[in-house]
Amino acid sequence: MPEDQLPPYRDHSDAEETEAIHHPADKDDILTHTIHIEDDPTLNAITFRTIFLGTGLSLFGGTISAIYYFKPQTVSVSTVFLAVITYMLGELMAFIIPKKGIIGRWLNPHPFNVKEHLAIVIMANSASISALGIEVLAVEQLYYGNRFNGALSVFLLFSSQFLGYGIAGLMRKVLVYPKNMLWPSNLPVNSMLETLHRPRELTRKPLKVFLIVFACIFVWEIVPEWIMPLLTGVSIFCLANQNSAVFTNVFGGASGDEGLGLFSWCFDWQYISGGFSPLYYPMDSLISQGIGICGCVVLFSAAYYGNLWNAQNFPFLSQSLFSGDSNATNPIVWNQTAVIGSNNRIDPVALAVQGLPYFATTYGINLLVTNMSVTACFVHLCLWYWKDMKAAIAPFRPSNLRRLVTREYWTTWKDSAEPAPNEENYDPHYKLMMQYKAVPDWWFGCVLLLSFTIAMIILYTGHSTLPWWGFVVAMCIGYVFLVFFGAMMAISGVQWLVQPIVQMIGGYIQPGNPVANMYFSLYGYNALIQGQLLSQDLKLAQYGHLAPRVTFTMQMAGTAVGAVFNYIMTNQIITNQFDTLLSIEGTNVWSGQQAQAFNSLAVAWGGLSHELFSVGGTYQWMTLIFIPGFFVPIPFWLLHKKYPTLGLNNINTAIMILYLSWLCVGINSSLMAFFFFGLVSQIYIRKRYPTMFVKYNYLVSAALDGGTSVIVFILSFAVFGAAGNTINFPIYWGNNLNGNFDRCLYTGG
Repeated sequence: MPEDQLPPYRDHSDAEETEAIHHPADKDDILTHTIHIEDDPTLNAITFRTIFLGTGLSLFGGTISAIYYFKPQTVSVSTVFLAVITYMLGELMAFIIPKKGIIGRWLNPHPFNVKEHLAIVIMANSASISALGIEVLAVEQLYYGNRFNGALSVFLLFSSQFLGYGIAGLMRKVLVYPKNMLWPSNLPVNSMLETLHRPRELTRKPLKVFLIVFACIFVWEIVPEWIMPLLTGVSIFCLANQNSAVFTNVFGGASGDEGLGLFSWCFDWQYISGGFSPLYYPMDSLISQGIGICGCVVLFSAAYYGNLWNAQNFPFLSQSLFSGDSNATNPIVWNQTAVIGSNNRIDPVALAVQGLPYFATTYGINLLVTNMSVTACFVHLCLWYWKDMKAAIAPFRPSNLRRLVTREYWTTWKDSAEPAPNEENYDPHYKLMMQYKAVPDWWFGCVLLLSFTIAMIILYTGHSTLPWWGFVVAMCIGYVFLVFFGAMMAISGVQWLVQPIVQMIGGYIQPGNPVANMYFSLYGYNALIQGQLLSQDLKLAQYGHLAPRVTFTMQMAGTAVGAVFNYIMTNQIITNQFDTLLSIEGTNVWSGQQAQAFNSLAVAWGGLSHELFSVGGTYQWMTLIFIPGFFVPIPFWLLHKKYPTLGLNNINTAIMILYLSWLCVGINSSLMAFFFFGLVSQIYIRKRYPTMFVKYNYLVSAALDGGTSVIVFILSFAVFGAAGNTINFPIYWGNNLNGNFDRCLYTGG
């Protein structure tokens, strides 16, 4: 539809918005003021531009997400970045392609609109989350010397990703429709889309702000990323004393697995945000995270210098397994090759010779605390969000099970799959979606069935050693975890790392088999991650009022394209950076920390679960800790009921516990800057200047993430060695290539 025929956009004046925002922390205000409840269903979403740009950006997303997997800090491809690039390219195509004649009718039928924009973003975003199957491929190559053929690898990625999509699609009533399921990371994207596609006279100032911030961060990031990496973490303490291992452990943090980063200040937005901008986290989430981080510094320092689990015989931060013969000056990586036989199982005789492995104490605490947070999460959600969570058990009610065998349920084009919009806890944007044809549940059921079939073939042709019944158990775990941890991410913006839990369960049901444990984790934990992605994108589409069937198509296509390029790029990086990925610290550009952690847990839980974690074992409390986790949220809930003015509803106990071990990996110098910017945004600006917050907070967040992602992608190929050749900036005081960038004493191996 031509722009001059679009319905007039209803602008909200500053006075109107200021008056309307009575409660800055209220979700209803966010949902109706940051994102306007308006839609034009006549806008066409599927055009040549949609298909061309969606495919191209999916290729890009699949490539860069694999690069980010091998970074020293957990970084994701920003949806905002994809939205920025899409807008630029979409407007360019609309400008250069002829608008008249046959070509114009097919290739450029109308101005680039917000529905096209959103459809492309969803397709590209689906391709831009690294398929967790590349963990299996990476560990097989790095630690077992196995390299799968291309077809087997790609179908492995397909099956693991679509499995989670199928499960999540059947849970939309829990994870997408309720207004409490806010999915905070979507707010900057939708805010930016609205700004970019409003009439120019209404968006001139916001667009100017966006472009200025985008350009400034684009230019600035070259400095901390390449020219002066010291700015990744400026530590006054380390600069004052560059010969103290204690200072490195506590105050260092500019390199991977260096230290806790206490009082360090980061000037690199890539690591401050990491794809999860501090500007969009809700206030209660930030407060809970901050309490946990403070506790983490105390807990890690006390455990290490108190020599818990022989802590000082091993590195302060590491994800590897270590031999019991290690000492403070000579940590020895446990020789798993000598213990794991040719059948991929633990050899008891070789184990007796080699001895049991040890974790670095801080990583052991991470496993312990994460396990505790799992049960705390279950209880917290049931206490505070039961109204939303009870929908998760609705499919198993007898009346709904009987519905599965009715003819009406399986009608191909049935459009009434969605519930009526009159439920009071549903998102107000959901009501606008009722005018579009819904995606029937059976579509997602077919995705689930096809994924199941492919996975079964892969398990037995790829010699995974995971039996069919173990795969079924992994699927069931994925469903249960998606209900709770998907909901927690939707509410708080925090993504749980529950992979150790999944690997623990796999280790106990099939002990002595580390390779099978990797595949159990792939199909159990990956279902959670991919399900969260699908749910988040469904909410993004709901906020943007994109037709559900268009969303479904773009998600499936993007995931397929992205998986192929995940595989290609993973092989390229492993080939070029093999030794770096096996080292403990890596560099500030490349690190194998995620693959190391995955392998360590597969060996520990999959091969030695009874020896290490059962009662009497070195790490027995990692399993026993589940029990107290159930009780931690209860006192906070009871006290809030009795004393509601104390503000205990702002403390999420599960998040607080999770962050008690958050600093166990990666670059930690960014935490102070993260909380500073987040709290200034959510406490000061949101309350003192609500109109400014609504207009610019999420827009600035989008510009910062977008500009950073663009330049990091360029630098990865230009100078960081993603294409094979690394070009280092000359060594000087701000670029300490021979040690830690913050000039702390280098203690890594």
